[in-house]
Amino acid sequence: MTTASYDAATLRLAAAAAVRAPSLHNSQPWLFQLRDGGIEVLSDPARQLAIADSTGWAVRIACGAAAYNAQLALAVNGTPARVELRPYASEPHIMARLTPAVPRPPTYAEQELFAAVPRRHSNRRPFWPDPVPSEARIRIIDAAHAEGGWLDLLVGMTALSGFAQIAQSADRVLRRDPAYRSEMATWTHADAAPDGVPATAGAPVPEPQDLLPQRPFTERRRAPGHDYEAEPLIAVLGTNGNRPVDQIAAGQILQRVLLTVTDAGLASSMISQPIEVPAAREHLRQSLRRSGTPQMALRIGYGDPGRPTPRRDLDDLIVG
Repeated sequence: MTTASYDAATLRLAAAAAVRAPSLHNSQPWLFQLRDGGIEVLSDPARQLAIADSTGWAVRIACGAAAYNAQLALAVNGTPARVELRPYASEPHIMARLTPAVPRPPTYAEQELFAAVPRRHSNRRPFWPDPVPSEARIRIIDAAHAEGGWLDLLVGMTALSGFAQIAQSADRVLRRDPAYRSEMATWTHADAAPDGVPATAGAPVPEPQDLLPQRPFTERRRAPGHDYEAEPLIAVLGTNGNRPVDQIAAGQILQRVLLTVTDAGLASSMISQPIEVPAAREHLRQSLRRSGTPQMALRIGYGDPGRPTPRRDLDDLIVG
């Protein structure tokens, strides 16, 4: 027997978890509504980045991740959901619809992942040199597979150097565009804004010896001897297709991976430059010998604790 419908209180419970999902420049491009007893995740076109996300890929990734958090919250509440992506062909701005499934207690895995939701955040600082153990690597790969995606861990300096070249080249392409740099600057804040990236959360200023590109959200320089790890663990996550619905699904896969990383006591940051530049994305796909589409790259390791970026008020995000 299923619950007849969700109510306004359950909508707020789901949305409170959903907003902790990641988004490009912490733009938070989502809205939530209750319709016909179901909870819907909508894209917010006013928050789509015109330059960095002209195709809407990043919005769909973010909304998929938000939908995954909402699904976890509902499961832990004892009111699990069936999830349908892009449920209405005539309303493509509705990214996901969650409707009541048969009530059941949450699984241990759901409880552990949900507990990681408030602790997950991007750590853009250098990680410790400690290697990620094989058990954690297997968990991360399995997390992507469980949601229908794939995840490749780049092992060895040959693979890392190849990825670094692709990422650095894509970063140079992006930074050559003044409009791209200007847009990123508008999402960087020194105050307590409810969105965007606080300067304190940004990576330190890039230096010539850095293997991977970092977004310049801050002018802070790192102390001598605090370089980035020489052999970072890089994961590339992808899907078999690249339709809008595949990109929303990629957001769900990404969030499960990120929460699994967090639950394992690890830190992570996203490297999206090689995904944002089409030629770089294709080069990356070929280097992996994959027939699918890379949707995100991650740097994973052990790092000092940080703080989550701010979020907008729920009352501004619930519509209808």
